[in-house]
Amino acid sequence: MRFLAVLFLLLTATVARAELPSASDTVINQVLASGKPAVIDLGARYCIPCKKMAPILESLATEYRGKASILFIDVNENQAAPKRFRVQMIPTQIFFDAQGKEVKRHMGFMDKTDIVKELNALGVR
Repeated sequence: MRFLAVLFLLLTATVARAELPSASDTVINQVLASGKPAVIDLGARYCIPCKKMAPILESLATEYRGKASILFIDVNENQAAPKRFRVQMIPTQIFFDAQGKEVKRHMGFMDKTDIVKELNALGVR
């Protein structure tokens, strides 16, 4: 019985770590035209720094729902996105103001505190 309880906890913990889905071009265009600030993270599911960022992005997407958009684009699923956004390495985070204009770009892992700092600079509270 104890084994089943441990197995159940492990399975539910795995499910709780779901990642943001890769945003489609339609969703990206809607977000950039929404009148709200946005962060787009371009990465890949196999990339270790990208995997470390996944729970951060998921948490921020929930915390900032209705105030800002947090998107993830898997460059393997959307192979046009790296060219569109001029990505040189993954992960890359691009911050957009409410008018959909790029205002900041960061390459590599970015922790939650630094992402929040950039969102605050965009006026998101």
